[in-house]
Amino acid sequence: MTLTPHRRRAAANSFTPRFALALAAGLAAAVILAPIVADAVAALGFRFPFPRIFDRVVMAVLLAALLIASRRLRFIPLVRAGFAAPRRNLGRFAIGLGLALAALAILFAIARAAAPAPAPQARLGAAMMRALAQLPAALAIALIEEAFFRAFLLAGMRDDCGARGALIASSAFYAVVHLLRSPAHYYVTGFHPAAGLETLRASAALLCHPAAAAPALLGLFLLGIALGETCLLTGNVWMAVGMHAGFVLGAKSWGAFIDGAAPPRWIAGPGPVPLIAAPAAWVVALALCALLPRIARPRDAQES
Repeated sequence: MTLTPHRRRAAANSFTPRFALALAAGLAAAVILAPIVADAVAALGFRFPFPRIFDRVVMAVLLAALLIASRRLRFIPLVRAGFAAPRRNLGRFAIGLGLALAALAILFAIARAAAPAPAPQARLGAAMMRALAQLPAALAIALIEEAFFRAFLLAGMRDDCGARGALIASSAFYAVVHLLRSPAHYYVTGFHPAAGLETLRASAALLCHPAAAAPALLGLFLLGIALGETCLLTGNVWMAVGMHAGFVLGAKSWGAFIDGAAPPRWIAGPGPVPLIAAPAAWVVALALCALLPRIARPRDAQES
């Protein structure tokens, strides 16, 4: 089917191509600017690994690109709508956090039972205290990521792709972004204009090996589906923020709770996110998706 000029203009002006353009422009600018920033930082007498500088420049430039295009992308209105009525949604936040912690408790219990050398009870208490210490960071990560991936991206793509299409596309993007990992720390001396491009290429190295990346990609995709479905059902991101914070706590506390033991691959998968890259976590994510329509209240028109 051939698009009329009017439809071609409408497609070009829709959210998804505009977002893709802002993303591509932001990454291109970051690749160019990161070596300049690294050289300036070194000239000031500071010494930081280049991948860390690159990550910070990417975040800053992408945020600037989104803010520059915010009017056309409706960045601020979408985020404001996603975080509407915080006081009335404290209960939803608590339910989301409770769901995540309950799911993690099941996974951790299975892992400790399946591991050949479970941690002593005394160490378990210390691991729980360390997990609580991670709560502020987990909340910050959950708020930032839900603002971007669900309040902004999922809601923005909905007009273009429909609710289910936007849910699948935003969850796939969420999974891929979380596997873009900077390589091992290294330092650069002087100005190296190709360093940003090389770091970006190395960050995507895992994605170039589909068999190795598939378990983590699937787990992260299913987690994105569960978080996005929560937002579609409730009309805002508050329950998803609670769930997300709980899952971040689990990811940060996994090593402390396992305490060096080696659970089987069906409970701890390969890659940088072993908990989410295993079949046990996939089953939990699918179970959450099945339970959410019964737990999450239907969309409230006055909060949407």
